[in-house]
Amino acid sequence: MFITSKLAKLDKLTLFLILCLVAIGTVAIYGATTDTHLDGLHISYLYLFGAFCIPMLFLALLDYKILLGRLSYLFYGIGIAMLVVVKLFGEHINGASRWLSIGGFQLQPSELAKIFTVLLIAHVLGKREGMKLRLFQDLVPICIIFLIPFILIMDQPDLGTSLVFVGILISMLWIGNIRSIYMILFLGLLITTIGTILWLYYANFELLSKIVEPHQMSRIQTFLDPTSDPDKSWHVKNAMTAIGSGGLTGSDGIYLRKGFIPYAYSDSIYVVIGEEYGFIGSSVLLLFYLLLVYRMVHIAMESRERAGSYLVIGFIAMIIFQVSVNIGMHIGLLPLTGISLPFISYGGSSLLSNMIAIGLVLSVKIHKDEISIEPSVK
Repeated sequence: MFITSKLAKLDKLTLFLILCLVAIGTVAIYGATTDTHLDGLHISYLYLFGAFCIPMLFLALLDYKILLGRLSYLFYGIGIAMLVVVKLFGEHINGASRWLSIGGFQLQPSELAKIFTVLLIAHVLGKREGMKLRLFQDLVPICIIFLIPFILIMDQPDLGTSLVFVGILISMLWIGNIRSIYMILFLGLLITTIGTILWLYYANFELLSKIVEPHQMSRIQTFLDPTSDPDKSWHVKNAMTAIGSGGLTGSDGIYLRKGFIPYAYSDSIYVVIGEEYGFIGSSVLLLFYLLLVYRMVHIAMESRERAGSYLVIGFIAMIIFQVSVNIGMHIGLLPLTGISLPFISYGGSSLLSNMIAIGLVLSVKIHKDEISIEPSVK
């Protein structure tokens, strides 16, 4: 009866939106792989989704506050350990070491590291109960919590996931009641860093080449000056052309069919939707994301426990920045980098982390009226 009562409290709208996104992803993966050696990959995607519904529902029924105490430090430590292991023993694919092979399943630890980092930061912020964040007692520890996985992931290298970490940190600190002066300084440092890179690119290219890794330099150069190396900008130019050719209602997907879009079933899945279903298809996809974020914001506002609200905000930021980076890089607004489109791209680790995030969001919804008795830190 206890489990039944909790199941009845599951947020039906959130589950419906996830099902809609997965349905769109299944259709897009089918379109990207049909008549290729990967034909049938959409069935594997559905199997993965079905399997990952189990941890999602388990976490939804589990009181999320259990994970926000000492366990949040344990999970964070596990995440860092996995990032170190993947650096030392991970599979090297396409110039990056991001995956661990576990029983035939390729696990990307950085995906789980996002979840564990959000858990720990939500726990630390929750102890302040909405009070202004202190510099050395709160901000410095939170920034250290963020920097450790950020540096390890950048070293893989994985620029896309690193950018998502930055988005998560900024969002959680802002909602966690950071003093305006600290946020201004933080954003100023970020803008100064980007500005310095741009200035060095145009004023002292040789110096920038020595500071930045070769693969990162290649992507910066391709982004700022696509004509500098047609071979390296080939992916982005074809993606933009394919999306544009979709028009209002879509086309026959000639760029996709002729192999002009690499990794169309995973990182470049948005190009498939843009080309085959046009502006209308892309708009429907963004509408579902908007509705999901709106619903998650509503859940965050309903929670009587601040830590629960911070947890949901962290996952909102994770989804928003993944969507923004993935789409932005395929329409020429951001440098090309490897990052999946939540619930749409084929990828076991990405789908697992997103399902875990939704499970924890659902848990916040189910247990929204419960208050933790753990004393806060003033």
